[in-house]
Amino acid sequence: MVSLYTLSKRIFAVLAFSLFAGYGALLFAQSEDEESSLHVGGAVRYNIILQDFESDIDGNSGQFTFDTWRLNVNYDNPGGIGLNFEYRFYPTFGTHFIKQGWLEYNITESTQAQLGVTQVPFGNLQYNSNNWWFSLPYYVGLEDDHDMGLKFTRTTESWQWDFAYFFQPEPEGPPASFGTGGSGRYSYDVIPGGGTSLTERNQFNVRGAYQLENGEIGASAQVGQLFNTSNNETNGRYAIAAHADFTFGNFGVMPQVLYYSMDAVNDDGDDLSTVFMGAYAIPYEVSTEAMIATLGLSYSYDVDFGPVTNLTFYNDFSYMQNSVGQGETLLASDESLTLDDNFQSTIQNITGFLLSAGPVFTYFDIAQGVNHPWLTDSFGTGVGPGHEDLGIGDSEYNIRYNINIGFYF
Repeated sequence: MVSLYTLSKRIFAVLAFSLFAGYGALLFAQSEDEESSLHVGGAVRYNIILQDFESDIDGNSGQFTFDTWRLNVNYDNPGGIGLNFEYRFYPTFGTHFIKQGWLEYNITESTQAQLGVTQVPFGNLQYNSNNWWFSLPYYVGLEDDHDMGLKFTRTTESWQWDFAYFFQPEPEGPPASFGTGGSGRYSYDVIPGGGTSLTERNQFNVRGAYQLENGEIGASAQVGQLFNTSNNETNGRYAIAAHADFTFGNFGVMPQVLYYSMDAVNDDGDDLSTVFMGAYAIPYEVSTEAMIATLGLSYSYDVDFGPVTNLTFYNDFSYMQNSVGQGETLLASDESLTLDDNFQSTIQNITGFLLSAGPVFTYFDIAQGVNHPWLTDSFGTGVGPGHEDLGIGDSEYNIRYNINIGFYF
């Protein structure tokens, strides 16, 4: 893994130099014909929930919550440096944090640099899903992930290339007010927990997508380190993906297949089959090796029904095959657990539609899951060891009905 990591650094250095080499004279050029602009906006969102999990539906199964409010600031200076900033507040979780915040510079009309908390270029962008809940890659840090670093995006007639280096994850907000601890952040990253003092460091990403008349097809690669703050040791991790995003008239198709692996050890140097990952101040265990396949289908239809202008129907399917757990297994939370086979697979399927009415966007979702971390009474079991692995019963087919109402301005 060391040789792969060193090679990645060299490749990134060459690519970054090639981007600047032909355009150095343009770095300080200013446009006299274009004006700067500043936009301050945000959103307010509400959530209506009904859970049908292992236990019977009762008075605690339904909720009406104040989901989110957020602040957005966008500054565009065509001849200079711009800003894209978003900060979020989650009253339900009792935490708040930065979602994104980068400085951007258009080196040329086709090449942009971003510095700060910016989206990791991996897989289908901006999202690998149509629904409000995302797809399973999000819950292992591989969809709409944001980290602290430097990214270059170059777009040509036939290709979009992204090259990035991330020194560390995005900054954390406060832990949850209801005592679960964890990492108050937007996207999932490896965090300390269970006798492991791990954090993500020195990540490199390369993403290429061939542009078609009706979409794109591409591949992504990611390589980085897991740094142990207790003993100052580092180990490697990587992920690869093949992905596509097509539009056929009103229909949309988003297939993706990815594989990831983490060489993780605890503070005593023992190999781990799980690590703790966290977001929204809620941690849970995630397998250190897995394959995830997803398929998103959508149909968008414009309407003229009062304030409603569009309906988008969708179905997003995710399947996660955990590849670890054979033989004597050491979990981040349980050194005694022994398995004879891989961890159970996780399935997520979300069917629903998006109703667009001016500044209001409402998602109506039916989220279904088997061995799923948040579609269960035993929160957090699924994308690592599941119900059967931990001896807490069979994995059941669970459903959550969810309506999210958002006003964006």
